Amino acid sequence: MRRAGLAEGGSGHYVASGYSVYEEENEHLQEGLRAKVGALKSLSIDIGIEVKYQNKMLNEMDSDFDSTGGLLGATIGRVKRLSRGSQTKLLCYMLLFCFFVFFVLYWFIKLR
Repeated sequence: MRRAGLAEGGSGHYVASGYSVYEEENEHLQEGLRAKVGALKSLSIDIGIEVKYQNKMLNEMDSDFDSTGGLLGATIGRVKRLSRGSQTKLLCYMLLFCFFVFFVLYWFIKLR
């Protein structure tokens, strides 16, 4: 029985007509594939580390925004309480002063 690539003598040795060339090419392609897999592994590990860092930063920002929201809510509550009283004129002056300060800051930042 004759198999492709086997010698005529049936000794089981492969003919050197092309097997070693294909084997070398396969090994070369395997090395290239190993390098690409290693690069992808490294990249995926770096992406995982970056995602963990970004999640940590987002959690910290969330807690900062929550505390700022609480502070702002308390301040708004005080302003509402102040507006209920008879000090409406004082509240109007305070709001005008705040608008003036914000306008000056906006103008200062815009010129910069």
